[in-house]
Order: sequence, then C-alpha cells, then structure tokens
Amino acid sequence: MTPASHHEDAVRPAMAQDPPSIPQVDGHETEQPPLKRRLRAMTSTEEIDSTINRPGSVKINVQGAFIVDPDTATPALPRQGDGGRGSPTHPGTSDIRLPNHTAVVSHVAIDIGGSLAKLVYFSREVGSTDPGGRLNFQNFETERIDDCVEFMRHLRDNQLALNGSQPGELCVMATGGGAYKFYDKIREALGVEVLREEEMECLIIGLDFFITEIPREVFTYSEADPMQFVAPSENVYPYLLVNIGSGVSFLKVTGPRSWERVGGTSLGGGTLWGLLSMLTGASTFDDMLEMAAHGDNAKVDMLVGDIYGTDYSKIGLKSTAIASSFGKVFRMKRAAETAAEDSPLPHDHEASFNSADVSRSLLYAVSNNIGQIAYLQSQIHNLSNIYFGGSFIRGHRQTMNTLSYAIKFWSKGEKQAYFLRHEGYLGAVGAFLKRQPRNWGRRGSLEGMEDAAEWRKSVSIPVAGMTKTAT
Repeated sequence: MTPASHHEDAVRPAMAQDPPSIPQVDGHETEQPPLKRRLRAMTSTEEIDSTINRPGSVKINVQGAFIVDPDTATPALPRQGDGGRGSPTHPGTSDIRLPNHTAVVSHVAIDIGGSLAKLVYFSREVGSTDPGGRLNFQNFETERIDDCVEFMRHLRDNQLALNGSQPGELCVMATGGGAYKFYDKIREALGVEVLREEEMECLIIGLDFFITEIPREVFTYSEADPMQFVAPSENVYPYLLVNIGSGVSFLKVTGPRSWERVGGTSLGGGTLWGLLSMLTGASTFDDMLEMAAHGDNAKVDMLVGDIYGTDYSKIGLKSTAIASSFGKVFRMKRAAETAAEDSPLPHDHEASFNSADVSRSLLYAVSNNIGQIAYLQSQIHNLSNIYFGGSFIRGHRQTMNTLSYAIKFWSKGEKQAYFLRHEGYLGAVGAFLKRQPRNWGRRGSLEGMEDAAEWRKSVSIPVAGMTKTAT
C-alpha cells in the first residue's frame, strides 16, 4: 500500500511559457558599453589557490546572484508574514541574474535526454549599462532537436550582442545521451567546437552550484507548509540525488567530486508520458500535468477506505491512502459489461474513464514508486537529505507533495525531501560550469604555476577574493 493520503487538490497556477526569445540587433546601431581592460595589481591568495586546485572550471562571480521572477529585474521579496514562502514557479520562466559577473562567456551548455533537451546560456542585457548578465534557461522536446539547434545558431550569430565575444568563439558544452547521439548534427550545423561531458558528474556539479550559491532556489514542500525556502549552505554533504528524467537515477554524493550511482528505475517521466499519451488525448507533458491537477484518483484507484471502510490506523494508513493503483478499473469494466448484457437496449460494453482521473492516478503511481525507492536508498546508505531533480517534477504541486509525503511517511519524519526551482537544469548547468579556460592543458598553459604556488605559501595574511569557483 502506498502512502498517498491527503494529496492536495490545489491546481497549479498556469505558468505561461513564452516562446524562446533571443536578443536581436536591429538595423539601427545599438550602443554597447565598451569592454574595459582592468589592470590588476596583485592576484589574491584565494584566486591562486582556486586555480591550482580546480583549474578546469569556469569562474562565475555569484556575489549578489538572485533568481529573476517573471517581468521583474529585482529579487522577489517574501510577502509579509509568510516566512519566505511562496508558490512554485516553472523553472523555464526564471533567469538567474549575476549582477557582478563581468567576464566574457563564450559558450552555451545543453543536456539532451531521452525526452527533453535543456539549454543554458549567458547573456548581457542588450543596450543596458548595468554590469553583469543572466543565466538563461530553455527546453525543447528531444524529438524536435532541430528547433534547439536552430536556437543555438541564433545564439552563435548574436554572440557579440549577448556577451561581447565573437560568433566564431562559441563552444557547446554537451551532456546527456543526446550529446553522443546528436554530436555530429550539432557540430556540422553550427560549425563550432562541441565538448561532451560525463552526465552524472554534471548533475552533481549543477546541484552543488544551486544549493550552495543561489538564494531562494532550494525549498521543502508539504500541504501544511507549501513552500519553505532553504538558505544556501556550504555544508551539504552527504546527500542523495534522485534525478527523475525519462528514467530515474539515484546518486549518493559525499563530496564535490565524490559520488556513486547506487540505483535506478525505468519507471520515470518517460513512463508517465508514454502511458498517458496512449490513455488520454494529451499531446504534451504539461497538458498531462494540467489534467492530473483536475482529476480525482479515487474514481480509478482502490483506496484503504474502499477495503476497510475507514482508516487502518494500526499501521498508520488513512482511508484516502492508495491500496492499489487503478484497482477499481476491473470492477468498473465488469459492472459495465454486466449492465450491457442485462439491458435489452444497445449499450456500450466499455466503462468510460475520465482522462483527468487516469492522469492523476498514474502520476501518483509513478511518484509514489520513486518516493519509496528513494527512501529505501537513503536508508541503505544512511543519508538524511534527499534532493529531487529532473524535468519530471516541473514545479507540479501534486508531484512534489507525493514525493515529500512518501519520504516523511516512510522515514517517520527523520529524512527531508528538497526541491529546486531549476530542477530540470542540473546537468546543463553542470556542463556550463565545466568549461575549461581557453588553451587549458596545452603547452605553456601551466607556465608560472609553480611560482604562483610558492608565492601563495609565502603569504601569511590571506586576501579575500571576489570570484568563487562554481564547481
């Protein structure tokens, strides 16, 4: 029996997803702030130490970073008295503002999974004199990969306006299975360098970046306390990452580059999408989630109350807990067939099921299964913090409530489920941050490193640096 009692019936607010927009340079000249070369008197101890220890990574200045709520240019403030809580937003609608990052970024990153391709790129505000820029997020269905490639072509052509680099300097950091499947397509269509990065490592790097650097990114979810943000923290290990894409991977993470895939299941987002595409008239994943928000799984699932007539309090199950997913279907079909046989009039032998009810039932079935496996993995490996990522979630209330409730129920409140506003972009952000400096590893790229190390050792008073290494 699965603990799906008291699933909330609140409908997720429709988040209008605007089509991907690209800053365009009009026929008239757009004034751009001049690129300034800044003389540096001395490299700080922190920067030298970071370069020696983690040389192959993009250095992003995250000081003052914040998530940009739709149609605003400033961080969203919590409402009076809500303790920092709010409503989940679709991750595709929220850029991340980096007001203090002034260095040129000449690459984009893409995570191509079995169902979706997730794209991350950096841009300046065209025509703005404000420093810094934004991390932008877009996704495409993988079967429409040509649309994604065309979008990247526009990014390449508009590199100078976007972030000050030349079109030919664009590099694509690719991860996920599609990084191999579509490698030749992307390279030939764009005529740029394409670097493939290991998928699981990118997931960890991306998640670490979000949970340690970005305010109002990570949150907990429950019916009583719908959205409670968790402040960024440096002390995050160990934890379990449950990445829910087409399938599901369970990753035990004990350090920045220390992780192990401890399990997985083929019953994930692709399962829900595939079955609902056969059972309902929905054509997109968001349509299916919207239908599930309006459905009543009690018309399809067999509940504890259907068997006991009340709660089964001795083992902690309420009457609304699901005893058997789709457990009422066979009885409803049999009743419809019996009614048709007894009726002298022509009658439809098939029982009719509402698509919304079916959608909600299947969403609960997949989510409960993932939640219970996540708990078991966390129990085996003694992990208390469980982060759920992947495009399956999409800020959907019923999905998050089901996963959170399952963890709380099975662990008796000893373990905590966490969610992210950009949960679908962990791999893409990780790939973005793995971009190595130009010429790294070539002859001469390490010149002076020994001298820098000796100088660092001789400095007795550390100097605080402004730039953090985001990996």
